[in-house]
Amino acid sequence: MKTRTIASILFPLLALLPATLMAGSLDGVEGKHAIAMHGSLKYPADFTHFDYVNPDAPKGGRFALHNIGTFDTFNGFIVKGNPAAGTGLIYNSLATKSADEALSQYGELAEEIYMPQDRSWVAFKLRGNARWHDGKPVTVEDVIWTFNKLVTDGTPFYRFYYGNVAEVLKVGNDIVRFNFQPGDNQELPLIIGQLIVLPKHYWESRDFNKTTLEPPLGSGPYRVKDFEAGRSLTLERVEDYWGADLPVHKGQFNFNEIQFDYYRDSDIALEAFKAGEYDYRPESSSKDWATSYDIPAVKSGDLIKQRFDHNRPVGMQGFLYNVRRDVFKDRRVREALAYAFDFEWSNENLFYGQYARTRSYFDNSELAATGLPGPAELEFLNPLRGRIPEEVFTKEYQPPAGGGPRAMRASLRTAGQLLDEAGWVIRDGKRVHAGSGKPLTFEVMLVSPSFERVVLPFARNLERLGIEINVRTVDTSQYRQRMDTYDFDMMIYTISQSDSPGNEQRDFWGSEAATINGGRNFIGIQDDAVDTLIEQVIEARDRQELIAVTRALDRVLQWGHWVIPQWHIKYDRVAYWNKLGQPDVTPDQGVQVMAWWVDPARAGRLKAKLKSEESVGAQ
Repeated sequence: MKTRTIASILFPLLALLPATLMAGSLDGVEGKHAIAMHGSLKYPADFTHFDYVNPDAPKGGRFALHNIGTFDTFNGFIVKGNPAAGTGLIYNSLATKSADEALSQYGELAEEIYMPQDRSWVAFKLRGNARWHDGKPVTVEDVIWTFNKLVTDGTPFYRFYYGNVAEVLKVGNDIVRFNFQPGDNQELPLIIGQLIVLPKHYWESRDFNKTTLEPPLGSGPYRVKDFEAGRSLTLERVEDYWGADLPVHKGQFNFNEIQFDYYRDSDIALEAFKAGEYDYRPESSSKDWATSYDIPAVKSGDLIKQRFDHNRPVGMQGFLYNVRRDVFKDRRVREALAYAFDFEWSNENLFYGQYARTRSYFDNSELAATGLPGPAELEFLNPLRGRIPEEVFTKEYQPPAGGGPRAMRASLRTAGQLLDEAGWVIRDGKRVHAGSGKPLTFEVMLVSPSFERVVLPFARNLERLGIEINVRTVDTSQYRQRMDTYDFDMMIYTISQSDSPGNEQRDFWGSEAATINGGRNFIGIQDDAVDTLIEQVIEARDRQELIAVTRALDRVLQWGHWVIPQWHIKYDRVAYWNKLGQPDVTPDQGVQVMAWWVDPARAGRLKAKLKSEESVGAQ
């Protein structure tokens, strides 16, 4: 008779047990209040609040903001529609990031976080008092449903961001565990902590794949009070918010109401701001910052202009090529066109000298590649020789320099040589393909008329190369639709980065992301060497390895000439009416406006003064 092993006896019995019990073990891992990407946490388990907030900030008042364009949905988790601003304040995540560390996650919905040393899984114990706005508890079932729904029906971003999760399981009544696929994805436990949790019982009776203007159910500090579709939205602070006294929330979410008013364009919005229609304006225009605030309210101190230094990566703003278009497939063409953008002249004549030239995808951080690659970077780059541009190993990337007509003559000669080499020659004053005779022409798509002053000098320089471009400004709805379907030749866009790059790089540059509508690989990069480096960024074991491999990725992207780099500033430009209070500390990540508050005394004085001026003006 064949001897039966213990395993053969037990396995059929185990198969009958519910998944919650089979996967219920936390493997002896101790629960913690937070987890860090690399190194130690700044804030201990008994911390009471973040250093960059005022824990005694008063609650109350209305905080008015602006947005450009329109909105037609409160469901910002799918590709369809133009989502309303500020709706992230309706929800909570499993954990939340501090703004003065590179990447640490502190429990929000989660009371405890469990992560083994090898980071092969992560689990979250939900807080017993976490509640939806209808009073029902936030449950493990909500977490599991949210994750599965976002991956299957949400924007492509979620598929790439959570792509290494093998399964999500219930571990007891209040603990959810995420098991990961084999491999070293060091950031994945923290990425899972960023998961915004949605109410399963609310969405089960609704179509998640449709746009909606029904105010959503959340668990966060705010909920929708009222709105006018496409024009305004008011959120109200939840008075009995379950999470109000959490250390991660203390001193934040101080406004009783937050109002978003929508304007057709930035010029109209600026005039409305100066008239007192809203309270706070991050200024994106160097021209407006330099010239548009010379008004009595600024001189009297009623309207304040302030610079806030920061230490966050500024990302890459530039002219983005869509390499799905045949005209941009040749790297030499992409390199050539960059010589037609005169940043130095633009900075002096258009931007009042406020900007620095962007040269890295991770500028203003230790992740930016400079000089030639050192030994640590070469460990990642050497295996890719022959698959990446040779300049990666021999030259430091610098975008072409301009500086006015004389300097541009040399730049345009270089551009012409590159275009000739790529088979684009001059015939009858026009740049055409030597074989087909097809002219080299393309469209630059804009969403704001303010960028026309930047593009038109670029267009004139291209015209000197025999290239004709069309500059087209479209409304926000059309802009989003064309971005989602990659229906553009070139556009101006900012690819934001963090201090701790990871899974999101797949969505930015990964080959698979280039083929799926609604993703963020707008350029259309499909390069196996880039894919390899992305995975190595994700698998970096410590901070030093992350820095080295990110710099290697940066170099390969730089020499791919996928964008024409533009500019950045190392501070936030903010104008605000003198009714607001702010904490004494600005963290590395810059202004944290949800830590500001309405100062009752200042608000009263300002209101009385403006009312007095209005009555005098009416006489």
